[in-house]
Amino acid sequence: MPKRTDIQSILIIGAGPIIIGQACEFDYSGTQACKALKEEGYRVILVNSNPATIMTDPDLADATYIEPITPEIVAKIIEKERPDALLPTMGGQTALNCSLSLRKMGVLEKFGVEMIGATPEAIDKAEDRDLFRKAMDKIGLESPRSRLAHTVAEAIDALEAIGLPTIIRPSFTMGGTGGGIAYNREEFLTIVESGLDASPTSEILIEESIVGWKEYEMEVVRDKDDNCIIICSIENVDPMGVHTGDSITVAPALTLTDKEYQIMRNASIAVLREIGVETGGSNVQFAVNPADGRLVVIEMNPRVSRSSALASKATGFPIARIAAKLAVGYTLDELDNDITGGATPAAFEPTIDYVVTKIPRFAFEKFAGAEPILGTAMKSVGEVMAIGRTFQESLQKALRGLETGLTGLNEVEIPGLGQDDDKNAIRASLGTPTPDRLLKAAQAMRLGLSDEEIFAACKIDPWFLEQLRGLINLEQRVRAHGLPQTPGALRALKASGFSDKRLAELTALNEADVSALRHQLNVRPVYKKIDTCAAEFASPTPYMYSTYEAPFGGAPVDEAEPTDARKIIILGGGPNRIGQGIEFDYCCCHAAFALHDAGYETIMVNCNPETVSTDYDTSDRLYFEPLTAEDVLEIVRTETSNGTLHGVIVQFGGQTPLNLAQALEDAGVPILGTPPDAIDLAEDRDRFKALLDKVKQKQPENGIARSGEEARHIAERIGYPVVIRPSYVLGGRAMEIVRDTAHLERYITEAVVVSGSSPVLIDSYLSDAIEVDVDAVCDGTDVFVCGIMEHIEEAGIHSGDSACSLPPFSLGPDIIERLEQQTREMALAIGVIGLMNMQYAIKGDDIYVLEVNPRASRTVPFVAKTIGLPVAKLASRVMAGESLASMKLEKPAFDHIAVKEAVFPFGRFPGVDTVLGPEMRSTGEVMGLDSNFPVAFAKSQLGSGTRIPTGGTVFVSVRDKDKPRILDTIRKLEHLGFSIVATGGTARFLNEEGVPSTKINKVLEGRPHIVDAIKNNEIALVFNTTEGAQALTDSRSLRQAALIHKVPYYTTLAGAMAAANGIEAFTRGTLEVRALQSYFN
Repeated sequence: MPKRTDIQSILIIGAGPIIIGQACEFDYSGTQACKALKEEGYRVILVNSNPATIMTDPDLADATYIEPITPEIVAKIIEKERPDALLPTMGGQTALNCSLSLRKMGVLEKFGVEMIGATPEAIDKAEDRDLFRKAMDKIGLESPRSRLAHTVAEAIDALEAIGLPTIIRPSFTMGGTGGGIAYNREEFLTIVESGLDASPTSEILIEESIVGWKEYEMEVVRDKDDNCIIICSIENVDPMGVHTGDSITVAPALTLTDKEYQIMRNASIAVLREIGVETGGSNVQFAVNPADGRLVVIEMNPRVSRSSALASKATGFPIARIAAKLAVGYTLDELDNDITGGATPAAFEPTIDYVVTKIPRFAFEKFAGAEPILGTAMKSVGEVMAIGRTFQESLQKALRGLETGLTGLNEVEIPGLGQDDDKNAIRASLGTPTPDRLLKAAQAMRLGLSDEEIFAACKIDPWFLEQLRGLINLEQRVRAHGLPQTPGALRALKASGFSDKRLAELTALNEADVSALRHQLNVRPVYKKIDTCAAEFASPTPYMYSTYEAPFGGAPVDEAEPTDARKIIILGGGPNRIGQGIEFDYCCCHAAFALHDAGYETIMVNCNPETVSTDYDTSDRLYFEPLTAEDVLEIVRTETSNGTLHGVIVQFGGQTPLNLAQALEDAGVPILGTPPDAIDLAEDRDRFKALLDKVKQKQPENGIARSGEEARHIAERIGYPVVIRPSYVLGGRAMEIVRDTAHLERYITEAVVVSGSSPVLIDSYLSDAIEVDVDAVCDGTDVFVCGIMEHIEEAGIHSGDSACSLPPFSLGPDIIERLEQQTREMALAIGVIGLMNMQYAIKGDDIYVLEVNPRASRTVPFVAKTIGLPVAKLASRVMAGESLASMKLEKPAFDHIAVKEAVFPFGRFPGVDTVLGPEMRSTGEVMGLDSNFPVAFAKSQLGSGTRIPTGGTVFVSVRDKDKPRILDTIRKLEHLGFSIVATGGTARFLNEEGVPSTKINKVLEGRPHIVDAIKNNEIALVFNTTEGAQALTDSRSLRQAALIHKVPYYTTLAGAMAAANGIEAFTRGTLEVRALQSYFN
């Protein structure tokens, strides 16, 4: 049946900020849904608070609301826009829960909005743990033994029936939020409390532990005529007990017999039918007991999920796009498969003739005190995917694509070796699920453990261990006999996924020697297409991966077919991580769109399955490959065999492609935009200092240290506190504010290591300075200043973690003019061609340069949406050779204010201090847009998940120099009806100044103290600023309690002041909603 004509407009709810467990895979699905519905002629209305995604670009939907995703705000949008339908399945758990709340509130009924894609009944049945279990019983599928609980008392009763260890799963949550595995009663009670808190319905399932079982997922798509197809099966290499988002996974499932696969396939389709997912994509998760083959259903997601993004990229089948079209009435047989150019219908089940491996990337090093142990609550911040003809090839490609310094199955240390009982040390290390457990299993093989012993310790399936064993044996042969000297033998080695660099490590040669031998023997990769049909039909879509697989006879067959066009290669950002996220992917996509329009063939190289840049229709050609010099240079060689390569763009993907610039330049590959030497000039602290002197711009007092001794001298000369930073890092990795000599001694051992052979820079710490970010585009002659952002937190907090306002809310016109002038001078002095970001600190009338980044920065999408100009597209055209003058740009003039606020994952890392500093720890951001600053700030707080209190008790404890400056703020809150409690010194000061406040004990002063008050829900808001190492430690439990009990807390003076203004605006007025497009029309 063709599409519905009774609906004209559709509201899509996005997923909001990038958080752990809900990352940019929803950016990809929402973007596809918007495009798919718009091309069908529907009016698309989008609500999403995330500025960093392509989805909230003004040309993607007809009306884009960058507003907080709360039921109350979305209700206002529905009232204003009057959509006919709501599509809730494209924005993860956020969108599902918001849609269900709108239904409960009666909003959907009141305005006649129909839910499409998934009915509320189906969502309830899949997400409500009890209803789901009953549904499984009805169709005769087993699920683990379990009991429901809504209170701690019910949970304790359930524990008696189920026994320990037990798995706790909260309802209506995602990424395992609030859940976990309990091995004793104490852990059980802790997880039960966090689970009841995390579930919006205060419901948890207490389930028998099936830790150690094998875990599988099926991606299924169903239409309203009940056609069901399996997109692909996914198998977790890690056994049950590790969240599937944190597990290494492979597609297709590799250790099932055909009979087992068919049983699972039938079961997953039966689940979809019983739950009643009428249309669209879902995923069903199963566990299998390796001892007896018992199959149980764990859960199903009645929406597009993280695994859908992986399945889409793994097979080429665009699940979200198809799901959006099925939601408006199409059936699978009516839709074409785009990848095969319509040679097959969408009802044709994808087949794959290769192996896909996904490995998650973690950020434990950014959270001091967090243990790198994996469980059922997700902790990874990104993932890499690799494709090869065999599991070995794809695994080794994925390991080097992670960008954590691995070149393959590198040796790792096993803690406790050589102390007495080595075998037990290895067993203990394998028994704990950690991010590098697979490498430890390989290390155990080198140390002489058998596959059986390793399986007993870690429960990784024997088939995977056998594959690892094969790689370890090959490594030993190379170590013993050196590199093979014949083409056939070398190709066989490369076909197992070995990189030149890894082979160099094994033979004590240079990487260049290995590459030279390989070229001499003409051992080169060939490229194969991902075509959804295992080459049964010719595919016109150039979506490719490399392989060294040897053919049965004759030469290896290459399917790349490079064209004779003028081409530009864009290097992506690789796996997401803190400090290098979706904003860089946004820039890469914009480059692809702009350069395609300018007449170039665009070629994307990336290995991140979650993002829009790796969609088959973003660029003209796509290579899904690791971003290493070896892999990229082979692609360049293939592409230059026909047509002309205009150049490669390395400035848009963050630090990842910049690290390849030198290798590309050495190989004679043209690099577009700012030359690598100019990028080095800004990164190399010595050269940068000389440049600053030349253009007569100020820098905080500083020095460059190449040894611990030198660092001590410089710190003493400048005076504490100082900021220490290594060269060539992104996201403030290992940057720290050091307050005394003891702290310096502790730091120097780590920081100098981080930099390798590069020195560290020691800066005077400018206390109470205002930090400013400036984004600009330069073409070598002219400079266009796009936006000047004023940080709300003072200088010293990483720019990615600080809230900021565009335009600035407190800077005068003369300072703004000087900032623009300095930015122009700097861009021209460095020789920037394309994007540039500058960070300044302003103290009084002095402007200090903190750093210059002659590349895309994470503020680009935020600035573009605020000023209404596609900044990254303009920069791409400049890099391809157009002049700014020819674009006739006018200085942006607007009368609204945008506030960007960062979102942090502290809730997932218990025991980590939440105080902010120079090392970046946020995973995502939201944007608040309004005509005045306080309301825009209030929206940014709501969007980031902070509850804005309208009454209650405020707790204040600030350092001495902040006391006079916070007075007006506290007075304002008191007028709004808040009561004030404060620690001794602050309370005394406030009472003397005529603001009535009650003294409350610090934690050190005995009970009842402030933490007790927070735990008793007596505090609505916390303002806490500290100075000095001791005070920081003393107040840590207070910040921890505020985090766990969801009490809004501000650890900087500027943040507290902005919050009070926001609360005032929020209580006095009503929040209005406006489409982004209306700000510029």
